[in-house]
Amino acid sequence: MKVIIVGGVAGGASCAARLRRLDEKAEIVIIERSGYVSYANCGLPYYIGGVIKDRSNLTLQTPLSFFRRFNIDVRVNHEVIKIVENEKKVIIKNLITNEVFDEYYDKLVLSPGAKPIIPSIKGIDNFKVFTLRTVEDTFKIYDFINKHNPKKAVVIGAGFIGLEMAENLINKNIEVDIVQKGNYIMPVIDEDMSNILSNYLTKNGIRIHLNFDTCSIEPKNEKLIVKSTDDLKVTTDFVILAVGVMPESKLALDINAKLGIKNAICVNNKMQISDDIYAVGDAVMIKHMLTNADAVISLAGPANKEGIVAANNICNINDEYKGSLGSSIMKMFDLTVASTGYNSIQCLQNKFDFDYVILQASSHANYYPNAKSMYIKVLFEKNNGKILGAQIIGFEGVDKKIDVLATAIKFKATAYDLKDLDLAYAPPYSQAKDPINIVGYMIENLLNGLVKQIHWEDLLNHKDAYILDVRTVLEYNKSHFKDAHNIEVDDLRNNLNSIPKDKEILVYCHSGLRSYIACNILQANGYNCYNISGGYSFYENTTLKNCLSEKGKKPCGL
Repeated sequence: MKVIIVGGVAGGASCAARLRRLDEKAEIVIIERSGYVSYANCGLPYYIGGVIKDRSNLTLQTPLSFFRRFNIDVRVNHEVIKIVENEKKVIIKNLITNEVFDEYYDKLVLSPGAKPIIPSIKGIDNFKVFTLRTVEDTFKIYDFINKHNPKKAVVIGAGFIGLEMAENLINKNIEVDIVQKGNYIMPVIDEDMSNILSNYLTKNGIRIHLNFDTCSIEPKNEKLIVKSTDDLKVTTDFVILAVGVMPESKLALDINAKLGIKNAICVNNKMQISDDIYAVGDAVMIKHMLTNADAVISLAGPANKEGIVAANNICNINDEYKGSLGSSIMKMFDLTVASTGYNSIQCLQNKFDFDYVILQASSHANYYPNAKSMYIKVLFEKNNGKILGAQIIGFEGVDKKIDVLATAIKFKATAYDLKDLDLAYAPPYSQAKDPINIVGYMIENLLNGLVKQIHWEDLLNHKDAYILDVRTVLEYNKSHFKDAHNIEVDDLRNNLNSIPKDKEILVYCHSGLRSYIACNILQANGYNCYNISGGYSFYENTTLKNCLSEKGKKPCGL
């Protein structure tokens, strides 16, 4: 059996290695357009920033190492320019010599990846405008910085690559402006959580320009002027373009493959286009694990799994790709941002009747030194408590918590399951009441009607409500919500007569715990009350532009 794989990196390389492990006799050929067959795509910004210092560390496998270890024929700087399906052959061009030749296959795997989106912006072809997708792109940016010693950069786009590039450019002592067409950064998370991230990036010296629709990049003397459609301007020495990627699917047109979202290649759950042709990685459309809806998720984890599924089926091992939750995580200076499942916009698009809870937690027991703060937002279905998605921002332990929640969603867990999870505890690592368990309890209380909640953004719909701040007088005097009345939770029972019974009572504290206790007291005394989710700290960090404190807070917020 001869298998030709078009493209390496995550999907193609993992497919090739799995094929060899399953079939020692197969002839396996990888055709890779770039000069690198298997490299750490996600590590590219960190080389530019100097975190990864040796260029060779970006390369996971070379053509020679693939041949020695797996007896796989890897041809870099070669491009498949056409598929002739009825003859089971591909036409290949050597990009160094321009030689064109044919190769025949028994099975063909397409793993062409994705390409950067290049929007219609005047002046975008300037030599000081860079995209970051390949190792070659990385070296161009790195060499430009070393040669020209630029002082300022503009990053267009605020997704993963744009934000990671911004951090690494700051680490190179380059001033950074991020211009984002939308009204918040990192759109895989919700706007409130994004605001926490924005405030933190601003504190770390990154200037963020929202609702900035770039229309031109104009040279002026030695500088570039980045302009928006409403004539806003940012001056810079160079530009990183990071507005997203599109599947590379043009080869699929040769075999009349069906294309889906973003022109991604449609495959079945065995990663097949047809009996003898497969496709994997960023170029394909897959299913979202939560709803089985079509999705394009350009991440290394799914690509690796898809490559293995394709290899298994090529070798007559029945296997199916079950889809992806789009679980992702990103480091920004000392802060970590992670998400899994659906965000609020996706829940609305999929017509879920949903709500969410906000928990301010610490990475481990507060009495053990150096506990770090985090916010956990978990979205759930109202009628059954099924977990739909989660987002976490914090300084330590975020990776552990998001992976637990991703696992919960994969196995269709509900809030009732979260509270029953038996999670490891010791003071240096977590808390006796693990934050994931607490999230389960919070949702369970809502589902069972033991407490009602409201979110800060919904306060305008309750203009006649009585807003009650149950923090200490010291906290209240430092800062409080407009028109809020202050009664400490411990004094609440003695002051019930001062609270009107003919109004809704909206209650908040620092984190949501004391206000929950206050709601218990009020409800027991016949009041119609709502706990404001996330507490005043969430309001400060999302609306008042306060920067999230690294130090973990005790549950009461003190």
